[in-house]
Amino acid sequence: MAMQERIREGAAGAILFDAAVSPQVEDDWFEPEAWRERGALRQQSGGRGGVAILDTPAGECVLRHYRRGGMVAKLMGDRYLWSGAEHTRSFAEFRLLGLIASLGLPSAQPVACRYVRAGLFYTADLMTRRIEHAQTLAECLASGQMDGEMAELVGALVARFHRAGIWHADLNAHNVLVTDDELYLIDFDRGRQRDSADSWQQANLARLRRSLVKLGAAAQGEAAFEEQLWKPLIYRYERTLRA
Repeated sequence: MAMQERIREGAAGAILFDAAVSPQVEDDWFEPEAWRERGALRQQSGGRGGVAILDTPAGECVLRHYRRGGMVAKLMGDRYLWSGAEHTRSFAEFRLLGLIASLGLPSAQPVACRYVRAGLFYTADLMTRRIEHAQTLAECLASGQMDGEMAELVGALVARFHRAGIWHADLNAHNVLVTDDELYLIDFDRGRQRDSADSWQQANLARLRRSLVKLGAAAQGEAAFEEQLWKPLIYRYERTLRA
């Protein structure tokens, strides 16, 4: 289904949504407490993402509040410098997800997003459809489910996005979702489509490798990790990239 992009502007910000998914989106859709009062807040977690799982008229959705990480978070928290609506983190990621969907690549379906402006700064939120019955690749690794076959599937997934010029700003094992039928790449904050180049593609892969090692994939030794997981991943990646 093609996206039907709509914008609803207000006094302090704007909401961008897909009318094909929901014909109307209200301000309180981005407030977890409003869903709690309706008995529709299924789960809420803290941390940098501020993620909530909701039962909405558009189906089960994930609501993420944008929040900075690292040292700058102590100064800025969840605020970003205003440079125009089109440059907000939420609008940019929403539209990139729409592009990804149009390319037939597996990711979260965008439902709605917003920004709220306050002087020189803004805050932002993004709502996507929840991918059901999914585990992160990190969870699969922790439970011993990641093997050479799954590593090959991950390599093919990354190659499909790279072949389309889709750059993920934070390619790690937490942003790969695994279901019985499909693998998905999620969380495209700061991502973009760019010209194909071996430099950024290899940097993306190196980031994924560091994530796997950090999460214990090389616990049995670097050589075992290389043979059992990384070589199968790279083999399928290169094969898919050149298909």
